[in-house]
Amino acid sequence: MDLAVLWFWIVAFLFVGYFVLDGFDFGVGMTMPFLAKDDTDRRVMINTIGPVWDLNETWVIVAGAALFAAFPEWYATLFSGFYLALLLILLALIARGVSFEYRHQRPESQWKAWFDRMIIVGSAVPALLWGVAFANIVQGVPLDADHNYTGTLFDLLNPYALLGGATTLLLFFTHGAVFIALKTEGELRARAKRLATRAGVITIVVAAAFLLWTGVAQGSAWFWGLAAVAAVALIGGVLANTRGKEGLAFGLMALTIAAAVVGLFAALFPEVMPASNDPANSLTIANASSTPYTLTFMSWTALIFLPLVLAYQAWTYWIFRKRVTRQTIEAAAH
Repeated sequence: MDLAVLWFWIVAFLFVGYFVLDGFDFGVGMTMPFLAKDDTDRRVMINTIGPVWDLNETWVIVAGAALFAAFPEWYATLFSGFYLALLLILLALIARGVSFEYRHQRPESQWKAWFDRMIIVGSAVPALLWGVAFANIVQGVPLDADHNYTGTLFDLLNPYALLGGATTLLLFFTHGAVFIALKTEGELRARAKRLATRAGVITIVVAAAFLLWTGVAQGSAWFWGLAAVAAVALIGGVLANTRGKEGLAFGLMALTIAAAVVGLFAALFPEVMPASNDPANSLTIANASSTPYTLTFMSWTALIFLPLVLAYQAWTYWIFRKRVTRQTIEAAAH
């Protein structure tokens, strides 16, 4: 396989990891107003992701670094053209991270309430805008002959992109509710299960509309196959959740997100940034990639270090695999 093509799929893999893992982090934050009845509930929810949320976010850093090194033209066009949207994502992630670390530093309820709101907003904004960004990448944006984006922030907020944003928002919301059901006990677990079912039904409808629109406009045989996998997994995940099989539901939700992200990359292939105004201005894998020497060096580096990173993350999840309960939180407070 050509190294540029290989790195296109490695970038896809890194974004799959990011959306699957940080996706349920976002979902936990977004479901707080619907699930938490008191401060102990909120602490339980935060503690379900406390040991792993920052580790999950490293996936987007690695994905951005891989994009910069393997496809510098793609990186330059994307980060300059989508600058304001990506800045909003960055600010939201900073606010969310600060909130996790600072909400427990003072006992006042108002202090905690401010940081809880930052967690909610800091989770919802990236969940929405990542979908908007990827939908625009797949659909294509206006580019000049030098591959510079010629539109505005408001051009990115078109109906197709907003539907993509709603899809990722709802997918992550449902993913997070399922994760809470998987990681908690008692009444909070029951509420999470009910919320995941209700949100899952809405998610199925919105995601189906987005995948159908994408398939009609951009779809290939590979895309339709992956879209079918995502659809079946999503329906299966919602059904598994209703039957109390949270582990299976969580796995199927992860498969849904993975298949959907790979499907978007399949719809994009072999382009990386289509030009909606003139196909001649499009960025492709061939004209956006680094030199063969750079890609060869990166390939050896990835071969050595990526398995170590995956092993470490798997070990971390195994260590923190137990459910979080109100009793453990209340005991820790004394």
